[in-house]
Amino acid sequence: MRTTLLITLIFISQISTAKQLTAGPMLGHVAIRGANIWAQSPESGELAITYWQQGQPKQKSSFSAKVNEALGNIHTFKLTNLEPGTTYKYSFEINGKKIKRKEPFEFTTQVLWQWRFDPPDFSVMAGSCNFINEAAYDRPGRPYGSGHEAMFSQIASEDADAMLWIGDNWYYREVDFDAEQNLLHRIMRDRSQSFLQPIYQKFANYATWDDHDFGPNNSGAEFIYKEKALEIFKNYWANPSYGMPEQEGVFTRVSYNDIEFFMLDNRYNKSHENAPDGPDKVYYGQAQLNWLKDSLLSSYAPFKIIVGGGQMLNDHHAYEGWDKYRHERDPFIEWLDEAKITGVMFLSGDKHHSEMLRADRPGAYPLYEMTCSPLTAGTHSSKSGGDFDNPRLVKGSLVNKHNYCKFSFSGPRTDRSLRIEVIGSEGQQYWTKQIKSSVLSYSQVPE
Repeated sequence: MRTTLLITLIFISQISTAKQLTAGPMLGHVAIRGANIWAQSPESGELAITYWQQGQPKQKSSFSAKVNEALGNIHTFKLTNLEPGTTYKYSFEINGKKIKRKEPFEFTTQVLWQWRFDPPDFSVMAGSCNFINEAAYDRPGRPYGSGHEAMFSQIASEDADAMLWIGDNWYYREVDFDAEQNLLHRIMRDRSQSFLQPIYQKFANYATWDDHDFGPNNSGAEFIYKEKALEIFKNYWANPSYGMPEQEGVFTRVSYNDIEFFMLDNRYNKSHENAPDGPDKVYYGQAQLNWLKDSLLSSYAPFKIIVGGGQMLNDHHAYEGWDKYRHERDPFIEWLDEAKITGVMFLSGDKHHSEMLRADRPGAYPLYEMTCSPLTAGTHSSKSGGDFDNPRLVKGSLVNKHNYCKFSFSGPRTDRSLRIEVIGSEGQQYWTKQIKSSVLSYSQVPE
């Protein structure tokens, strides 16, 4: 009798619990009353989420959806009717079976501070160039990626609210981008890595791309599988939006507390860098720039951070960047002054070292660009190519070791301050700078 009971209990346990998620959950956009949560199931069928306010486990909400089998059994849940500044717990079921986990997952919605009190102090991290090795398909020789466990463990230990992935978030190889159906392998393999899951689960994750998580090196509009690359990116990140009706792409606007990040797409419509510069050579494209201009004009953020996969203000290098598209870039920079847009900074990845550039403008505040790279891909320390001798380089800011950047915003609404830190995989601080929002205004510019 006891043996029969034991067998029955084991059977019930087996049918009532499911396998773990293949990847995730990953927090995407977390808003004041909503949240996007991405997850990947180990099997086809239905994935269900159940969520509740912390401390109120009896008041639960649940809904389910069929996973996208064609893209690896994934789904993004979009939770609504949440309360501001509130912590929620959540769990999953796979085809009616609960996944095993000691504690439920959790997230906290943004605070409704507007018209009530000063915006909260908060931090956002950023990084680019994450190369995860796969020996069978990598180039021969020394592995290009390294230090994954240490780097992502350090990032996951941070007291922060969001993570910005600013390009080359994975690296397609030749075996991936030579056939449309092969692109999916790379992101499925990379997304499931155990060292990434704590970051996906702890922070709100936002992403734009650069060439290597779009297609071949330095690729753009000519990439024949760009529609598939866009489909994969849109389904593997949980951003607030992707592009606009008049132009496809991954660009979006991220509002976090009182700061705004304008995440641009420098791939989907990009002309090849070797084309002669002129009105037909585009990096972002006029439709995207029109959207960006309107977005900046409508923004009240003390820091308006323009985010792109490649560098934008570097005029002193041989690599790919917006400087190779002067017919498009320079009028936009002039427009910032003409429209008196305050608080603008630039944030980029790609370069395999971190640095800050400063572009002085007569009669206007200086434009800063912070480049954050690389997370785990190979670094370089060459003094060629216009790096160390760049006249726009802020002294001491160039870091050629694995690193990430941390942006901490603090202070009252009328006098916000930004602290930028470049941090290594062991928590060492390589470089830091403080910038007041009041500096990025026309009231501070001498006549």
